[in-house]
Formats: sequence, structure tokens, C-alpha cells
Amino acid sequence: MYTTVNEDGILNNYAAEPKMYYADYPAIWEQRKYVIQGVFAALMVTTLVLVSFSVS
Repeated sequence: MYTTVNEDGILNNYAAEPKMYYADYPAIWEQRKYVIQGVFAALMVTTLVLVSFSVS
């Protein structure tokens, strides 16, 4: 842990920073899965909005 002390003697503790890495570009099957998830989410939101309008 990284610690510093200011002029009043108060400690400031800093968490250890994790090692950085670059994300890999998603494969074609992962991209398709994301599209399907997006379509399903859009259908759910649309259904909820239509139900809320029909109830009110």
C-alpha cells in the first residue's frame, strides 16, 4: 500500500493499482450474441412502455 504524510502528520493511504491490460476485440459469435441481447432488451423496453401507456 502506498502511504504519504502531509505537513500536519495525517496519513493518506492509496490502494495498489491493478496491472492494466488491453481488451481483446470480440469475436464474430460474441458480436452476434451482443446484437441478440440488444434486440431482446429493446423489445422488453418497448413492451414495458406500451403496457404502461395501456394501463394509464
